[in-house]
Amino acid sequence: MSAAAHGDHPIRLEVGRIDKPHGVHGDVIVTLVTDRTERVDPDAVLLVDDGTLTVVSSRPHQHRFIVRFAEIVGREAADLARGTTLFAEPLADPNVLWVHELVGAVVVDTHGVSLGTIDSIEQNPASDLIVLDDGGLVPLTFFVEQSDDGTVVVDPPEGLFDPIDASDG
Repeated sequence: MSAAAHGDHPIRLEVGRIDKPHGVHGDVIVTLVTDRTERVDPDAVLLVDDGTLTVVSSRPHQHRFIVRFAEIVGREAADLARGTTLFAEPLADPNVLWVHELVGAVVVDTHGVSLGTIDSIEQNPASDLIVLDDGGLVPLTFFVEQSDDGTVVVDPPEGLFDPIDASDG
């Protein structure tokens, strides 16, 4: 999931895209880039560059969704919407760790030693990686907590941040 903030505007998270039309009435095939399928539930409002789209109906279709939006009527309009990126505001779920809440946070180890600031989160098959502003990487599996002030506490194994000594054979 990627985040985009626009000045004083609310955070917009990319949640999917319109791939192509489906049928003649304006339905479209949508690929979600989130596991939160409620993003295409009826009455959900998604943000696009020039406004909003309101979901009228949706149903799963070959790992994607066939969606009817109130604002897209007819095959021509559906064809014009091809490639449209869909955004939404963050969901309020205190039990979930959101990438947009981590980026920019200070990272400390369990002893309070500062390790840097989170530049991004990189997807990785074994474990997503916290990318620090100095290029350091911390597997998300070492994440302990995020404090009320936003500081991220990690518990990395001994030596993870030790400099590499080339003469150490």
